[in-house]
This record gives sequence, C-alpha cells and structure tokens, in this order.
Amino acid sequence: METFQFISENLALLGAKTLEHVMLVGVAVGVAVLTGVPTGIAITQNERAARLVLYVASIVMTIPSIALFGVMIPILSKIGHGIGYLPAVIAVMLYSQLPIIRNTYTAINNVDPALREAARGMGMTPLQRLWRVEIPLAVPVIMAGVRTAVVMNIGIMAIAAYIGAGGLGTFISRGISQTDSRQLVTGALAVSLLAIFVDFFLARLQHWFTPAGIRR
Repeated sequence: METFQFISENLALLGAKTLEHVMLVGVAVGVAVLTGVPTGIAITQNERAARLVLYVASIVMTIPSIALFGVMIPILSKIGHGIGYLPAVIAVMLYSQLPIIRNTYTAINNVDPALREAARGMGMTPLQRLWRVEIPLAVPVIMAGVRTAVVMNIGIMAIAAYIGAGGLGTFISRGISQTDSRQLVTGALAVSLLAIFVDFFLARLQHWFTPAGIRR
C-alpha cells in the first residue's frame, strides 16, 4: 500500500521520468537501426566480413553494462561528456547492434533464391531487387531484432541512472541508496510495464510494416 501511495503522490515525476527513459532508448536504438541495418545488408556480400562483424558485436554484448559505462567516462570526459546523456546513448546503441545486424543479415540471406531470380528476370537491378523484393520480405525478421534490442535496452538504460543519465533508473538508484523499497519497487515496476507496452506497440508496428502477402 505504501508503494501505491508513493506512486499516486509522484505521478507527475513518474510520467516525466518515463518520457525521459523512452527518449533515451529511442535515440539510442534509432541510431542503432540507422547503422545496424545497412551493416547487416552489406555483410551479406562477404561471409568473412559477416563472421567478423557478428563476432565483434557478440563481444560487445558480453561486456557488463556498468563496466561499459565506466570505460566511457574517461574517454568522453575529454570532450566534457563523461557522464550523463551521451555515454548512456552510446552504450545502449552498441548493445543494440547485435540483434539488429544479426537479424538483418539472416533475413536478407534467407530470401528465397527463386524470388531473386524472378526479380532478375523482370530486369531489376541489384539495388531495385534489394529495395523492392529483399527488404520488404526481410522486414518481419528485422523488426523482431529491433523489438529484442528495445526491450533488452529498456532494462539496461535503467542502470544508466548511476552515471547521471536520468530515466526510470533514478527511482531504482535512489531506492537502493536510501534503502527505500517504495522507490525501488516503483522503478522496477515502471521499467517492466514500459518494456511490455513497448513490445506490444512494436509488434503491431511490425505487423503493419509486413507486406500484406506474407502476413500470417
């Protein structure tokens, strides 16, 4: 009951921190999509490059988030952004690379060769085949990678509160430092509900972007 009372008394703050959290994750994953999808498409042309890129992205995923934040502090301090927004966004962007690149690479590689041949027979150039055939067919798998990255990084971004990034992790960090279970539970509950809501929203977006002919 104390937790619910705390939530009701801090709804405005909770809303502001939720919006801040969404903006942080949105910017980070947005940049990851803009870099990861082209990378995933590019490495389909070279198996050796694909193995190298996916291996490096896998290594990044194994680095504990708090350690990655710590590594960035001295590096970004040289430009005056050792803590706060920038290191949080960069870290989450790096964590988003693997699911996005891997799913893009897998989706493009698994396009039916017969469809490629049909497109080639219609006189399409490689770029036209990519935009009109391969990417539309790959959208469901690419979006699944984006969903995985977003849901995973909603949780990771909560840890970024320890380097002053803000967001819902602020409640968790304050709850731990002040031994206040109300703030701790509020933060954990808000992060979980946000992840569920965003995943549902992206699932609908994935369905909308999927070509009508291959929708289930």
